[in-house]
Amino acid sequence: MLMMIFFAASGMYFIEREAQPKAFASIPDAMWWAVMTLTTVGYGDVYPITALGKFFAAIIATCGIAVFALPMAILTAAILDVKVEDE
Repeated sequence: MLMMIFFAASGMYFIEREAQPKAFASIPDAMWWAVMTLTTVGYGDVYPITALGKFFAAIIATCGIAVFALPMAILTAAILDVKVEDE
């Protein structure tokens, strides 16, 4: 997950830095956007405005769901399965 945050922040920094120099001033600044996007929180204070940035954000958001949310669903299903067998 940390590597994904770094990759997403680096990519968005290089895509959006000229269009939004204050929001994406550095890779560490872009990490705020990456963490919020990958955890599906998305506060909306920093977001891409270019077409390429929006496309990249869509890919990263989808990866965030795949890397974070889907394993949680599998874990929950396994816990529920064990509980049903115990009864």
